[in-house]
Amino acid sequence: MGFWGRLGRVFTSNANAMVEKMEDPEKILNQTLLDMKDQLIKAKQQVAVAIADEKRLEKQYLAEERKAKDWEDKARLALKAGNEELARKALAEKSSYAQNAAGYKAEWQKQKMMTDKLRTSLKQLSDKIDDAGRKKNLLIARAKRAKAQQDIQSTMSGMNDNSAFSAFDRMSEKVEIAEAKADATAELAEDFAGGNADLDKEFAALAASSAGTDDDLAKMKAEMGLLETKKTDTPKLDTPK
Repeated sequence: MGFWGRLGRVFTSNANAMVEKMEDPEKILNQTLLDMKDQLIKAKQQVAVAIADEKRLEKQYLAEERKAKDWEDKARLALKAGNEELARKALAEKSSYAQNAAGYKAEWQKQKMMTDKLRTSLKQLSDKIDDAGRKKNLLIARAKRAKAQQDIQSTMSGMNDNSAFSAFDRMSEKVEIAEAKADATAELAEDFAGGNADLDKEFAALAASSAGTDDDLAKMKAEMGLLETKKTDTPKLDTPK
């Protein structure tokens, strides 16, 4: 499996793990983003190696081409000097280097095409990871909201269970019964304790009323001179006969 296939498999496994572990989406998203960045670093390293190979092939191609040019210049120089045999040998060397240059050029061009594609793919991958980083917080917020809604629904479902409220109803009924018993007991206590007390209060009020009236009557008679004086019996004195 190639590098890009392995990279896609890593992303797929991370996505599956995220689905399976939605109870901690923030941790999964952070870890997934870290894994993606690690894979991006490895991809950059491999692309860098491919670019280095491209540069090496280009240098070899250019070197062979320069040597071919040098031998061509030597052949011209030999011809000017009238030495065709030397010129022929120089052209043979030139042909050998030219063939090598053509071979290196073809390999360099193939390598360059591949590295150009890798550069494009790497740039797209980097952009996707950057976009994933920007969306991470949004996804975490959405996941938390979904979890909160799920928890609320679970709580509401539990509260809708009659057994949850029946306990309150039973306790309310028991409290009402206890209050009624307490009120009845208090009323009975007042009835039995207040029987003689009420009679005592009535007589005390009557006595107070009578005493007050007698005092007022006596005072008024005294003011009008109508008080009767009690006659006292005087002893009879014996007279001498």
